[in-house]
Amino acid sequence: MANILVVDDELGIRDLLSEILNDEGHNVELAENAAQARTARGRSRPDLVLLDIWMPDTDGVTLLKEWSIGGLLTMPVIMMSGHATIDTAVEATKIGAQAFLEKPITLQKLLKAVEAGLARSNPRKPVVALVPTPADLMVEAAASGLSLPAVVDQGPQGCQSFELDKPLRDARDEFEKSYFEFHLAKEGGSMTRVAEKTGLERTHLYRKLKQLGVDLSRGKRSAA
Repeated sequence: MANILVVDDELGIRDLLSEILNDEGHNVELAENAAQARTARGRSRPDLVLLDIWMPDTDGVTLLKEWSIGGLLTMPVIMMSGHATIDTAVEATKIGAQAFLEKPITLQKLLKAVEAGLARSNPRKPVVALVPTPADLMVEAAASGLSLPAVVDQGPQGCQSFELDKPLRDARDEFEKSYFEFHLAKEGGSMTRVAEKTGLERTHLYRKLKQLGVDLSRGKRSAA
């Protein structure tokens, strides 16, 4: 896949991002400060860099500027921070950062940003289109001034309905939970087959199911 450099002074963040990106098949190198990042940049020539803004020796924006001035900004850089202001994010973008991720970083936002960054550095690589959920369609319709139904039906097979008069996150979680429960039942509770059907790595799938509160034994009972 790709060589990705993660620069962050927090051990927990480095470990988490490394685990996720490794599960996606990427090679990950870690740096805890700007000095290590400079060394890694010169040694491995990463395809993409995830760069924290606030670090003890040199902040991420200064390092980004240093790479830009030195002609070393030849790879996409995604900035990360939990305390940065809008001005800081705008400054980083002007210098050459491709994107900005606010901590805590969600799995979906991380993978989308990395995919977009790698697609930009390698334009021949096709970008997989994401299928919008009913919650996504609700937001798009509202932005377009269209009227919205109170409920979105899943269809005669699932006989499932979704109330849209609720916060976006709740509506999305409700849909995703029903989606995974459907595939678990259909595949007899096989995590391997569900992972193949949904296009997720097993580790990510298991983490997602626990987050949504999906009963992992339900599919096995249905198949019995």
